[in-house]
Amino acid sequence: MAGVAPLRPRRFSAGSAGGEQEEAAAGLPGSGQRGGEEQQQQPRRAGGAMVEKRVSRWYFGGLASCGAACCTHPLDLLKVHLQTQQEVKMRMTGMALRVIRNDGFLALYSGLSASLCRQMTYSLTRFAIYETVRDHLSQGAQGPMPFYQKVLLGAVGGFTGGFVGTPADMVNVRMQNDMKQPVHLRRNYSHALDGLYRVLREEGVKKLFSGASMAASRGALVTVGQLSCYDQAKQLVLGTGFLSDNILTHFLASFIAGGCATFLCQPLDVLKTRLMNSQGEYRGVVHCAMETAKLGPLAFYKGLVPAGVRLVPHTVLTFIFLEQLRKNFGIKVLA
Repeated sequence: MAGVAPLRPRRFSAGSAGGEQEEAAAGLPGSGQRGGEEQQQQPRRAGGAMVEKRVSRWYFGGLASCGAACCTHPLDLLKVHLQTQQEVKMRMTGMALRVIRNDGFLALYSGLSASLCRQMTYSLTRFAIYETVRDHLSQGAQGPMPFYQKVLLGAVGGFTGGFVGTPADMVNVRMQNDMKQPVHLRRNYSHALDGLYRVLREEGVKKLFSGASMAASRGALVTVGQLSCYDQAKQLVLGTGFLSDNILTHFLASFIAGGCATFLCQPLDVLKTRLMNSQGEYRGVVHCAMETAKLGPLAFYKGLVPAGVRLVPHTVLTFIFLEQLRKNFGIKVLA
């Protein structure tokens, strides 16, 4: 028909991709539009470009610690029982059998509510401080944070968390150790909040923070051992090039961190447990340390094996849970 331009046949040199390239070269409408949209949707991965990653929310550390505490609480209870012995009479297996024989299997979970309350105060605070400040300082920085800065940050976060978590920690120790007391001396707290209320009403605010300096110092050491050493160990493992950022890397790094934390905090852990469980026999930290030293230098490492058996799995589970929370529910940022 006159006045109608003939249709120009399309030529494909190498499949549909070639046709799209020819359209783009010819400047036809829509040419190259889809490719440009895809490039905008995906983070650029070229040298010096921004790459999308996920960072933890401030409360993830508390949630991860609660999950780990539910798994390792029986080990924590046995550790407290061993540390409060005046003389070394039982080992871990014997103590476990004694608790089950006298009070039943569920007695191994005595004080679980106080343990969870402690994690949502102590662990939530130290993780929130450490990870929030670390992520803030890492934005726009060239390379990872130096190890000494991680240590200082871990110490500050752990000291603060240890102080905040002292009341729940004391109630946790008392509830776990209550079954060892004679019937007329048992406190019989119903749960963590009941324990906090009764201590406040019967013994005052000062007793609620009994051993706070020791708990804060221990919190600083264990946070350095856990968080700072975990970050450094993970950095070293990834630096080898043999492993990627996966669950095996998280396991190895957290296992190393758990060992470091156990070695660093065990002496203070023993003193803290004795102070919190005391009924007025110690005048202070120094007096408690002197009385403990009379039992021999190894008394400061009493319960080291059960402490390691408890703290290393707790550390591993905490960081595995934390990494999974970060990976699936973390905040998306460009780095």
